[in-house]
Amino acid sequence: MSRIILTTESGADLTLEVAEKHAVQVVPMHVIMDGKDYLDGSLPVEEIYEFHERTKKNPSTTATNVHEYEQFFKKIKTNNPGCVIIHIGYTSKASSSFQNAMIATEELNDIYLIDALNVTGGLAAIVMYAVDLLEREPTIEPENLVEKIESIVPKSKLAFVPGSLEFLKAGGRVSNLAYLGGALLKIKPRIELIDGKLVSTKKYRGKMSMVSEKLIHEYLNQYDINKEYIYLIYSIGLDESIKERMTKIAKEHGFENIKWMQAGAMISTHAGPGGFGIAGLER
Repeated sequence: MSRIILTTESGADLTLEVAEKHAVQVVPMHVIMDGKDYLDGSLPVEEIYEFHERTKKNPSTTATNVHEYEQFFKKIKTNNPGCVIIHIGYTSKASSSFQNAMIATEELNDIYLIDALNVTGGLAAIVMYAVDLLEREPTIEPENLVEKIESIVPKSKLAFVPGSLEFLKAGGRVSNLAYLGGALLKIKPRIELIDGKLVSTKKYRGKMSMVSEKLIHEYLNQYDINKEYIYLIYSIGLDESIKERMTKIAKEHGFENIKWMQAGAMISTHAGPGGFGIAGLER
């Protein structure tokens, strides 16, 4: 059968090492700052924070465009004659990236598009599920693999608390953030992906060390997460002692593989420094 190649966007926050090890092709999204267009992954996250500190504004982000998708997929096809591409995309409810991929592939063959309805660790969890399936069953038919991936999409659960609410407010990506009202900068909202949309589902008060512990305990009580993998997400600025505590709690809950992921430029533009999140797949 034809070789299957998995692809996703930079908004999955897969490290270069992980992507290369598992042969996942990643197409970059964009960050616009100081009038310049940067490919996500080429801009150090620290520069985003410095820009915000200097201007009190967020950089803007844009989706991978149609032309970029066309070139991305055609290059893969040229380098891998006869391959089948399965693209696991950033939620269509928060970016036009997935729609652009659909337009780009209208006249291309053997490309399957899956809307992951998730971002960062939630998207990565789905991608890595697909990686594991493909590595265990390298001769699986593309249609069967697509069906299995699509079945797991609703089971990917992501929750995070941003470190800087100024970034979150300026980013404007959370659909119901307004209900938090005048206390916005004094509380820390829990953000989740609900039907592909970023939604504030709860609010916490206190220091990040307390909030992150509440988040992980409530998340693990709420969802029956597969013990094989758990993804812990941080943005630069999260205290190392918090990361150590979160790792300890995950181990106490019996998780076999605890994967820490740094939020990239795309995610950090909206969430700011010092954030913490958790993602996994429900059983």
